[in-house]
Amino acid sequence: MELDISENSLPVYEALASQVRLNMIQLLAKQHMNIRELAEALGLSSAIMTMHVKKLEKAKLISTRMVPGKGGVQKICSLATDKLEIKMPLPLDQTREFHQTVVSIGHYTDFDVVPTCGLATVDRVIGEFDEPRYFLDTERVHAKILWFGQGFIEYKVPNFLLSSQKPEELEISLELSSEAPFTNDNWPSDLSFYLNDTLLGSWTSPGDFGDKRGKHTPAWWPSVVNQYGLLKRLRITHEGTFMDGHLISNVKLDQLSIEDKQWAFRIAVLDDAQHIGGVTLFGTGFGNYNQDILFKLYYTQEARQTEA
Repeated sequence: MELDISENSLPVYEALASQVRLNMIQLLAKQHMNIRELAEALGLSSAIMTMHVKKLEKAKLISTRMVPGKGGVQKICSLATDKLEIKMPLPLDQTREFHQTVVSIGHYTDFDVVPTCGLATVDRVIGEFDEPRYFLDTERVHAKILWFGQGFIEYKVPNFLLSSQKPEELEISLELSSEAPFTNDNWPSDLSFYLNDTLLGSWTSPGDFGDKRGKHTPAWWPSVVNQYGLLKRLRITHEGTFMDGHLISNVKLDQLSIEDKQWAFRIAVLDDAQHIGGVTLFGTGFGNYNQDILFKLYYTQEARQTEA
């Protein structure tokens, strides 16, 4: 997991500021445990332990799942990450140069989607739910949220790199979640990401979140459907491809025709995925982060050759 010095990472720092929760992480590093087992191991009540579990869940440090037990359903806890990386602000003289492009959620150039599906502007739903033909509606360019159960959505992205600039890293950030009927926080979905027809790797979204309203979700948006997603950062470097600091593939920057004048970026829920749980994309005016799909291409300036 990649962290920074901003309020986006604050839930993680708050979750770690507790000896009890640090002890819980130590225990879960050895084995999965339910709430009762954690409570007994640390000499706490189940009610207090439930509070600590929720804190670690909110920070995405642990994940939980409900399974049948002897006395009914029990919540099993397990670690959700094995590494934390904190990106500190760079000194002014080390600030990297980059080209930035923002692509609106509705500005896709190709798609093939299967219901459940739909899209909406910040003011209204476009057409009807679960009718893929509305993905061709002229209003779709104003969409700030879209969702589908299976298939793909693709965006063409302009590249403003100059011939004198050498690409070093491409960062793609976006807010997304799974797509469940209504909502379901425990609804895993394997999402695959492509750039210029090359599979960058996959990431499993844990759920479709509706436990509270998104910070920027419009007031008219129904409370029974998806409210917000997770902000994910996909980074392609000369070492490989990373999701929030975790290596997800060995695809490197120089394998992607990164100097082309435009790129094709695709998000897909594949037919042969283990978890086919759909995807929801959140743009400005929806979710918790109030941003569309953000591309940053970091580069270094090549020195000009002078005549002897």
